[in-house]
Amino acid sequence: MYRTFRDVKKALSSGKSVQDILEHYFSEIEKNKSLNAFLEVFYDSARKQAEVVDKKIKKGKAGKLAGMIVGIKDNLCYRDHKVSAASKILENFTSLYTATAVQRLIDEDAIIIGRLNCDEFAMGSSNENSAFEPVLNNLNPEYVPGGSSGGSAVAVSAGLCTASLGSDTGGSIRQPASFTNTIGLKPTYGRISRYGLIAYASSFDQIGPFTNSIEDAALLLEVMAGKDEFDATVSSKEKDNYSQRETPSRLKIAILKEAFNAEGLDSEIKSTIQKTLLLLQEQGHFVEEVSFPYLDYMVPTYYVLSTAEASSNLARFDGVHYGYRSPNAVGIEDTYKKTRSEGFGREVKRRIMAGTFVLSHGYYDAYYSKGQKVRRVLQEKTNEIFNEYDVVILPTTPSTAFKINEVKDPISMYLQDIYTVHANLTGNPAISIPAGKHSNGMPFGLQIIANHFEEKRLFDVAEHILNLTQLN
Repeated sequence: MYRTFRDVKKALSSGKSVQDILEHYFSEIEKNKSLNAFLEVFYDSARKQAEVVDKKIKKGKAGKLAGMIVGIKDNLCYRDHKVSAASKILENFTSLYTATAVQRLIDEDAIIIGRLNCDEFAMGSSNENSAFEPVLNNLNPEYVPGGSSGGSAVAVSAGLCTASLGSDTGGSIRQPASFTNTIGLKPTYGRISRYGLIAYASSFDQIGPFTNSIEDAALLLEVMAGKDEFDATVSSKEKDNYSQRETPSRLKIAILKEAFNAEGLDSEIKSTIQKTLLLLQEQGHFVEEVSFPYLDYMVPTYYVLSTAEASSNLARFDGVHYGYRSPNAVGIEDTYKKTRSEGFGREVKRRIMAGTFVLSHGYYDAYYSKGQKVRRVLQEKTNEIFNEYDVVILPTTPSTAFKINEVKDPISMYLQDIYTVHANLTGNPAISIPAGKHSNGMPFGLQIIANHFEEKRLFDVAEHILNLTQLN
């Protein structure tokens, strides 16, 4: 089992080829077909890539990711391969170009093994909204893997690829990482180019990796980060040497009082994270409770703003330009109505309608405009905290994974994002790392948030905590 890139490199140095490693993953995918993590496995192109990389290794010219096998969420474009955002409206659509993040991995000789199932257009917290059946949690198939990047999380957790890419709009990398015992990183907004990512909410979306080690997450960020002429919102700030680990000396850690006192927080998750904080104090780190009185405003603000952006971004799927077109439509208006009604799933339609409503005349100021003002308040308060503290620690999710079909009310489902939307609203980098196992047998994560562009610190603190908790 190749859990990490280190395992892959060990196998390569002991005489295995990239093709051998790839075939191992193919057979694992076949064995775990019932999990529905992959929508499509790129057998032919992956084998061709592996052959090329093996030749490069023999010549000593291979890139820094040679032998890493990566799965990509089905909202990332890969030239001449299908991409559908797990929606009927884009079923069988073939991409004309490759996302910058994916291309940078390929340039360093990573092998793209296939596209991974997700909630339709990345809208969901359970992976039950895919048009192609839900993904099952590999740790217990009765449970959801989290969403929207559930396929990406399960693929890494079940050992179906070395690492995977997901996208995080309100917690879509960190929440599934928490539910599947993996590491999930949402970088600073603008750290990785969004070119080639099918947009849900453009001012929130960020691409990030799922891995089984901090080392691999840091290496992937190092390869993907940096400016890109195709994305005007990407930062031109120099990237750090993320792979270089340093043990953090006396940290100032903030814990958000309201997050730990929230009614819905599972008591076992709370006590495990509190024990971890005590261990950090024993190591000489300074841990202090800080008030963040806006917790209850975050999910509503996120859903007002993200649905507004979704309404705008998804207007292009109309049956005229590309993708699905209703065969029953007559005339232009009928084409729009029927195509969108038949092509989009229930949750996507719900969010488009909510977003169209908050942008409509007479409601724009009451909802969208007010949401932007609240977002500014959240950013200012968060910046204030980081003026004084190095990192913020809080749970990733209020509970462990829940059973499939257990959460039926949309509002209850939206509240799954209560601890993750913060970093998306403010643009901060955040990581979820495995924190423990619940008495129900399912894992849960601990979340660390850092100041903008301080992913290096995030990795150092995450590694430090994992070492501490594994020792105790």
